[in-house]
Amino acid sequence: MSPSRPPAQMPSLSMRVKSSMIMGITGLISRCFLHGFNTVETHGLAQFRELLDSRADPEKRERGLLTVSNHVSVLDDPMVWGLLPLSYAFNPNNLRWTLGAHDICFKNQLFSSFFTHGQVLPCHRSKHSPHGGLFQPCMTQAIRLLSHPSPSPPASPYYTTTGTDSILSPLTHPQHRRYSWVHVFPEGLVHQHPDVDLRYFKWGVARLILESEPSPDIVPMFIDGTQKCMAEDRGFPKFLPRVGKTVRVTFGGVLDYEATFGDLKARWDELVRRETKKGNTTKTVGWLWKTAVIEQTDDGDGDGQRQVGELTSEELRNGREAREIRIEVARRMREEILRLRSEKGVYKESEESFGRAETWRVDKGEEGKKYRSRVDGSQINQD
Repeated sequence: MSPSRPPAQMPSLSMRVKSSMIMGITGLISRCFLHGFNTVETHGLAQFRELLDSRADPEKRERGLLTVSNHVSVLDDPMVWGLLPLSYAFNPNNLRWTLGAHDICFKNQLFSSFFTHGQVLPCHRSKHSPHGGLFQPCMTQAIRLLSHPSPSPPASPYYTTTGTDSILSPLTHPQHRRYSWVHVFPEGLVHQHPDVDLRYFKWGVARLILESEPSPDIVPMFIDGTQKCMAEDRGFPKFLPRVGKTVRVTFGGVLDYEATFGDLKARWDELVRRETKKGNTTKTVGWLWKTAVIEQTDDGDGDGQRQVGELTSEELRNGREAREIRIEVARRMREEILRLRSEKGVYKESEESFGRAETWRVDKGEEGKKYRSRVDGSQINQD
C-alpha cells in the first residue's frame, strides 16, 4: 500500500525567497566562473537535465534522487551545479540538498541561516566533534528527504544535533520536500590524488541507499579539474581560485537498483524484519526533535511502527551483518564512479587497496585538517 499523501504545505514566502536568492545567486556566480574563466567539458548532462525536468513537479515524483561523486576540491559544491542552466538555479525545490561540516557551515547564526536556506544539512565530523558518526541527525534528515513524505509534519520545526543547537528542519514541509534530491561526497573530505583516484567510501552513503523508502534513483558522478582551480598546495593568494583550467564532469545514468544493490537490500530488509520481530522497546536515535531516546512498544509480531531512518536495535546499528552490508554497498557505489572514471581512458588503473578503510588507518594520526596522505601522497583537506 502506498503511503498516504500529506496535505500540501509550503514554506513561508520569506523562506522561499531567501532560498531562491541564495541558491540562485550562488548558481549564477558558479556558472560565470566555470564558463567565463575556464574550459568546461560535460558528459551525460543532457540526460541528467531530463531527469531533473521529470522531477520538476513534486506531486509527480515517485522516489527520491541520490547523486554521488568523488570530492577533489572545496569548489565541488556548489561550483559543479553551475553546469546547470540558470533556470534551474532559482528553483530550490528541484535542487540538491547536501551535508556540510557543522564546525564550518553552522558555526554562528549568520552562517547557519545562509547554509540552511542553501539546503545544507549540518554534519558533525568525528575527527572534529564528539557528535559525529553514522547515526547523527543529519543522516536521518537526509534519509527522510529521499523517502516518501510523512503523513504529518514533526511536532517541532526544529531539531538539534548536539542537544544545545537548534536547526530548522526541511521535514516540516513534507509535501514541498516530497522525494527530494540529495547529493553526497562519500569520501568525506577533499582528496586530491594525481590520477584522481578515489579513497574508500564512508558508510553513510550505504544508509541512504538501504534505508530510504522507496529506494531512490541513484546517479553516480565523476569530477575532475576543480582540484586545479583550487589546489591544496597552491601559493599566494590562497583564497583566490585559479582560472584557465579544464573542468570535466561526467553524469552517469540512473543505476539499475535491483541489479546493483538488490541482494544487499534484501539482506538488509530481512535483518530489519528479524530485529523488529524481537520486540525491541527502546529506539535510540540520537538527538532528534530535541529528544535523545524515543520509546515504543512492539508486541513481537513485527508490526511495530518504525519511522524511516530509525534503527531500532544495536544489531542494526553496529552488528556484524549490518556492518558487512554497509561495507559492500559503499564498495559497489565506489565502483560505479570508478567505472565513469575508466571510461575517460586517460587515468591509471585504480589502486584496489584504496577502496578499503583499513588502508587509510595510517592517516588517522594526522592532527591537522590539511595534510599530505601517508598512503598515496595526495593532498587532503578536512577543513
